[in-house]
Amino acid sequence: MKYQPGRYAAIDIGTVTCRMLVADVDAAGTLTELAKEYTICNLGEGVDATGRLRPDAIERVLSAIDRYLVVRDSYQEGEEPLTTIALATSAARDAENGADFIEALAAHGLPLTIIPGSREAGLSFLGAGSAFTGETILMVDIGGGSTEVAWGPAGGLPVFSRSFDVGCRRMTERFFLSDPPRPEEMEAARDWARTMMEPFFTEHQEQLAMTERLVAVAGTATTVVSVREAMERYDSALVHKATVLRQDVADLEQQLGSLPLEQRRAVVGLDPGRAPVIVAGMVILGVVMDLAAQETFTVSEADILDGMTLTAAEHS
Repeated sequence: MKYQPGRYAAIDIGTVTCRMLVADVDAAGTLTELAKEYTICNLGEGVDATGRLRPDAIERVLSAIDRYLVVRDSYQEGEEPLTTIALATSAARDAENGADFIEALAAHGLPLTIIPGSREAGLSFLGAGSAFTGETILMVDIGGGSTEVAWGPAGGLPVFSRSFDVGCRRMTERFFLSDPPRPEEMEAARDWARTMMEPFFTEHQEQLAMTERLVAVAGTATTVVSVREAMERYDSALVHKATVLRQDVADLEQQLGSLPLEQRRAVVGLDPGRAPVIVAGMVILGVVMDLAAQETFTVSEADILDGMTLTAAEHS
């Protein structure tokens, strides 16, 4: 695959986080990161129950986007504008007022596309796989509203994938009514995730048995490492390609799930803004590992932002 060398900006507006990557791409598809921005905006707050994006949630995203565009423009060279791709995922596609969200972002100078789960899975796999070319991988991307799973040879698009409406914010709002969650709430959440996902893993059991590496992307997976290592300051170099055991996930689920929210916010290595949904993230991650019969996973800092950037360069 050949790519159009140049400078690109990719913006991913998810259910929990809003992120941006500015990177240079060479003809071989190698990315050189120039800037990376991350804000917990909680766009999907309440969407599972109401089917609508809240005005205050939209405003949080718009505020982040305004800051991001200033950063993006600081990397512009010459008079040609940076090629920018902006996508929104689960919360926006679930919301009946998604068109209003698109209009609001357009008014702030950012054209936005709301993508289906299948597209999200493909882009996440493409980005994550760029770090493991030559291996057959199973990729999992746990988001706030959905979880994407994709399988195939790393370095391209997946052979098969699935997007499940099982996300850490959706699970938290549906099941965790106590603080901290009661054991019966945890088990109900785990049973729901397993019921939703198990048919996919059963259907593809033969291919999944050929998996050489389970690769996990996004905030739940990276948080396992940052909390395990008690990172007072997040270090992506230590997180990227770190190996995590199934027992690590179980231990953190138990540790974080036993703490009230305010104590959870104070845990070293855990972004306080992610504290409300991290327990659900650990539950989902554990279910995926069990269904995939994987005792370890590898964290990838390369994710949907990288996949978006490569796709933008490929089609320029």
